[in-house]
Amino acid sequence: MPSLTANDLKTRGVAAIEDALGQQTEALVSVRGKDKYVVMEVAQYHYLRECELDAALAQSQADIAAGRYVVESAQQHMERVESMLAADGASAPAKKAVLRKVPAKKTATRKAARRSPGK
Repeated sequence: MPSLTANDLKTRGVAAIEDALGQQTEALVSVRGKDKYVVMEVAQYHYLRECELDAALAQSQADIAAGRYVVESAQQHMERVESMLAADGASAPAKKAVLRKVPAKKTATRKAARRSPGK
């Protein structure tokens, strides 16, 4: 797969992308020597999304064929999901610690303090 650098994009812009995509359907973009992004034409992107949807459909059909599904009302579904969440919350107290409030950074306060009144 062809590779572009961030500097190529900066200096040559879209022309660098077009050159890279002339060789392959996708091109890597490296930033500071590490591959970070992939660029492709929209048609290729749509093709890959369609493949994802086909794979999801095939998996769903396999689940149905194997009997891995539940028939229930919306109310029953919500009750089942809520009970699963409650059971998960009871067994994982560490997750609650992650959801605690993080204090705001003091950067904004420092910037405001540096401003003189009336400006």
